[in-house]
Amino acid sequence: MTEQISTFFTIDMIYLWLNIGVIPFWFILMFFPNSKVCGVFVSSIFPIFTLSVVYLYLVYYFFTSGYDFDQNFILYLGLDSLQELFNERAFLIIFWTHFLAINLFCGSWIVGDSRKFSMSKAIVFIPLIVTYFTGPLGIFIYWLIRIFYAKRISLYD
Repeated sequence: MTEQISTFFTIDMIYLWLNIGVIPFWFILMFFPNSKVCGVFVSSIFPIFTLSVVYLYLVYYFFTSGYDFDQNFILYLGLDSLQELFNERAFLIIFWTHFLAINLFCGSWIVGDSRKFSMSKAIVFIPLIVTYFTGPLGIFIYWLIRIFYAKRISLYD
């Protein structure tokens, strides 16, 4: 059975499904942030669990393929080492899965936090789009907008 799964779920197929698979979650976050569907499917553990299963499958797949995970630690040696590491398809797809999961989690957090301050979904729309593409910049833009709704600067919650 594992052979059949690995035959269908090639790295390129997983990459395609990951990119297509997160779009409905982002669509719901952007256009239906206060809906029950958003609460059940997007702002819950469901998308993170799904992406974690993919992540674990990739780690298992590359582990059984003989990938040397110890070489991943060269990313701390400098930009040239990081660039060399990004030439590895295994590291690249695992990194991409990580990136998608973290950005989706941040988008979900933005929607949940904006509900606390009764922010309009139109105002939160721009930070969500920016978070989808560039994570930290979108969170920073949301934080700047949030200051006006919270009427205070809070460095932590």
